[in-house]
Amino acid sequence: MQSPERPAKRGRPRTITREKICEAGMQLGLPNITFVGVAAALGVSHMALYKHVANLQELKLLVAQEMFNQWQLPQASQAHHMPLKDYLVAFTQAVREFIKAHPGLTPYVIRRAAATESMIEKILSHQRHIAQAYGLGQEQSRWLVATVAFHCMAVADTVYTVASREPMTGADRAVEEKEMEEELNQGMQALIVGALAMLDAGYLPSAAALGAQS
Repeated sequence: MQSPERPAKRGRPRTITREKICEAGMQLGLPNITFVGVAAALGVSHMALYKHVANLQELKLLVAQEMFNQWQLPQASQAHHMPLKDYLVAFTQAVREFIKAHPGLTPYVIRRAAATESMIEKILSHQRHIAQAYGLGQEQSRWLVATVAFHCMAVADTVYTVASREPMTGADRAVEEKEMEEELNQGMQALIVGALAMLDAGYLPSAAALGAQS
């Protein structure tokens, strides 16, 4: 006579951490994030997820913050010190690649009201780094880096969003995207040259303008 089978033991509930939530959200991408989607990726119910994140807006902000905090901002190398213009060109290239890799992130970075304290501190820390590396005043560095980053992010976001939505074949889309990237690159170089010329001429932005762009 066979002994009755023992009921299977229930496993421990899956542990939900902010790190795992961010990882699942980043895999989905900001435009595709939903409570149901993130919960499914974590193997939990969406009601369980609500115990850790209050609403969809908070969920997206949490993921956006993690994306930005993981970004390795290019530093001004002390060993191979490059001219400020060359650094800014390299910086805009890094910004473009970052925005292209993370669709939907731009509004969380260029709008101060949408950014978290840790995101703002990372931005300010980078501005302080550039000020020290190139002997700029803090206000000069803040205006210069914020101006270049703001316009680069905004335009890059538009370029890559438009390119992804065009009803074209893959080859045609790649050609058009390359053309738009070349125009973006030329525009960023013009912006950089103009901004540096303004600094050389002694331009100092007003406190109100600095506050709006930081």
